[in-house]
Amino acid sequence: MKRTIKKMMRLAGFCCLAAGLAVPAVTHAAAADGGHVTATSVLDAKEGQPAVTETKAAQEIAAEARADGGQAQAADVHSVSLTWPVVPGAVKYQVEILRSQRDDLTDVIMTQNQIFTNGVDIDLSRFGKAAASFWWKVRPLDYSGNPLSSYSAPQPVTSGVLNPKAPQPTAEYDQMDYAAEYPVYSWIPMPGAKHHEVQVYREVNGKDMYVKTLQGGEYDVYDWDAYTTPGRYYWRVRSVDENGAAISDWSDKSGFSVTAPTPIAALGDSITHGGGVMSVPPSYKLYNWETYAGVPIKNLGVSGNTTQDMLDRFEHDVLPFSPRVLVIMGGVNDYRAGTLGWTVVQHLKALKEKCAAYGIIPVFVTPTPINPSLMIHRAGIEHPTPDWLVHQQYVCDWVKRQPYSVDVASSLADERGWLRSDYTTDGLHPDYQAKKEMGEKIGRYLSATFPWLLNS
Repeated sequence: MKRTIKKMMRLAGFCCLAAGLAVPAVTHAAAADGGHVTATSVLDAKEGQPAVTETKAAQEIAAEARADGGQAQAADVHSVSLTWPVVPGAVKYQVEILRSQRDDLTDVIMTQNQIFTNGVDIDLSRFGKAAASFWWKVRPLDYSGNPLSSYSAPQPVTSGVLNPKAPQPTAEYDQMDYAAEYPVYSWIPMPGAKHHEVQVYREVNGKDMYVKTLQGGEYDVYDWDAYTTPGRYYWRVRSVDENGAAISDWSDKSGFSVTAPTPIAALGDSITHGGGVMSVPPSYKLYNWETYAGVPIKNLGVSGNTTQDMLDRFEHDVLPFSPRVLVIMGGVNDYRAGTLGWTVVQHLKALKEKCAAYGIIPVFVTPTPINPSLMIHRAGIEHPTPDWLVHQQYVCDWVKRQPYSVDVASSLADERGWLRSDYTTDGLHPDYQAKKEMGEKIGRYLSATFPWLLNS
């Protein structure tokens, strides 16, 4: 399912997390990119902090390398790709390069300040042979740039991938029970690379059959075509310049599998699609509520969907997977944009009728609340209509009266009925703790209500 430009404009900033593409982006933007509100431009503008800072020690080492005529050419380490586990709540990371393991302030050579993924490629070529003895450490930062923990213990630079020739893929679909129907491809960019190209292949009779090419931004790209044909798929990425000319090699292939039937599936918007803290796309497990359900659930979410969108794509996106149970959660993009709760309920009723027609059991989930203040002041998302809460609660009331339903909204709300500020970064999308609670609650309900399906 491809979005039109008109539809993208209508839904810009809305409920759907993922740093992606549809129109290629040269960097993460504060306004939504393919449905995902991202942090880079917001933080850069707010902090005015340079991406890289260097110390006097760095200048001295570089000067020594220049003085030694052939040292730079003989160096073993020209660049390094460093990675670390994703930290819950981290909007970005800060990496320091040290010239020794001592971890003293005088040993700091450079600091990378604006890292919006769990890895970074650093150019060390001008330091010559000395780079091989460098060390590094990392710490996570929140939206305001405050450390969430102390720096990690220093590690030698040689523990990373030395002299990488291509971006490093980071999508975790092979670690999930099922890959998302609409995948998001993500990677660690090489130094200075803002544009990327992704190729997708399908394995047919032991050979790779070309499927498509996508043009991406700095960190990721959304694939707006549904993958409903069972099989094994691969993708690879390379850096390109503004004109599309390659400036790196292709990365190693990363894969995901499409299987059918899938007994349980989930239809929804970005809350179902995944992603969190303004900078982590749906290709990571941490911010996908399905991760915490304890039962395999096929992710049929699409960032930016309204309930009308979910209704329109039902046959195309749901039926190929023949689910016996369909978890349905939507409405955030409706009520915050002024769609009446009554209208949303009519769409949900139509989805219920479709499920009945195809022998599918619908399990409705209450749409999550929002936090208008954070939406506006942090993410630059347009102000929701003043009566959004009335319509959200109208939909929640209908959902809770259904034969099969799960209420997640009430446990995420504060005393005003807003999404709790400690549960969200951008005010629109639930983050780690909220997604974990949602997934566990939905999983417990499914396990208790449909043991016959899970046991089989």
